[in-house]
Amino acid sequence: MPLEFLPTRQAAQSLIDAIRPDQYAQSRNHLSGAVTCLSPYITHGIVNLPEVFERVHQRHPLQVQDKLVFEFGWREYFHHVWRERGEGIFSSLHPGPLPDAAYATSVPADIREGATGVPVIDMAVQTLYQTGYLHNHARMWLASYVVHVRKVHWRAGADWLYAHLLDGDLASNHLSWQWVAGTGSHKPYLFNADNVARYAPPAWHSPGSLIDQTYEALDALARDRAPARGLETEKSPLVQARVEPALSGVPLCEEAGATPRTLDVAGRDVWLLHPWSLGEACTALPQETVVLGLLVSDFHHAWPWSERRWRFVISRMKELADCTWRSDALTIAQALKSARSVRTTDDPHLQPWLQQLAHCEPAPSLFPAVERRCDSFSAWWRHATHNLHKLC
Repeated sequence: MPLEFLPTRQAAQSLIDAIRPDQYAQSRNHLSGAVTCLSPYITHGIVNLPEVFERVHQRHPLQVQDKLVFEFGWREYFHHVWRERGEGIFSSLHPGPLPDAAYATSVPADIREGATGVPVIDMAVQTLYQTGYLHNHARMWLASYVVHVRKVHWRAGADWLYAHLLDGDLASNHLSWQWVAGTGSHKPYLFNADNVARYAPPAWHSPGSLIDQTYEALDALARDRAPARGLETEKSPLVQARVEPALSGVPLCEEAGATPRTLDVAGRDVWLLHPWSLGEACTALPQETVVLGLLVSDFHHAWPWSERRWRFVISRMKELADCTWRSDALTIAQALKSARSVRTTDDPHLQPWLQQLAHCEPAPSLFPAVERRCDSFSAWWRHATHNLHKLC
């Protein structure tokens, strides 16, 4: 895993070129496995799934049923659910092991500080804060501990994790937490110390902790309203607390974006860049098109980010855009009225504002659109791959 994710296409392409699909399939569950680490670049549109598939396919021919392609499908499935359910993804899709009211509505300080005394959890929090990234297995362990051991509502945990991830995608993140919580799947996801020992380095191993139990005992714990017994002895005063990175609805770096000005776009063709469309500039743009970076404060005040993520996005946006605006959607819309045309790439994070600001072109997708609502990945996969023998 990179210690630092550089916000460039070159960095993304280097990761793509390092992908070995066979190694990925064999080792992806291990924290040291051959995972792609591409999610920050895909989330922010620096590269897209069809592009990743094609570049890998040139070196290592892929089939639709390959594990790598299967995992690519989860991202598009989560966005399918978001399109179908809208704001519904931020509430429990169906009842879980306990009623929603049985869970706490905030993440406890010892979890946020990586000071629980459970090595796998504290290492996950430390890694998250140091890199803005977590292996998917570590995310599942962290979510399972938060929800089923500590009785914290999945939504509180999902909001917290999203804010610190470089690849934070509201559909992928929040629906993954629902899958772990059992409100988006048939049963809660559970893990124990043996599972950690199998897939994580020694520093993560957690023998003798609350998770060092059988799956039967953990399932009973997940369905018990009472706090886990022995929780207080788990928190050692010798565990060093970590400072949670600050979160902000505005960029904390110098290139914070300017107030919208009619002068920037009057009578011009405009292409809007936003944080989820930071790929190569569109080659079909008319000459003299203004490439305008856009930070819609309506979204960012509701969903604040860490400074690490702000720097990742702003650095890439500054490289591509002629100028960057940061304001509320209404002010931006008023300033854009003077433009001759306004176009952009669609993304659900900025709905409903984006479609009110510009003509939205669909984001690239790897799989054919599934028009009927699918409430499980297996159902979506059957429809998405029916009679599909190759992609791209």
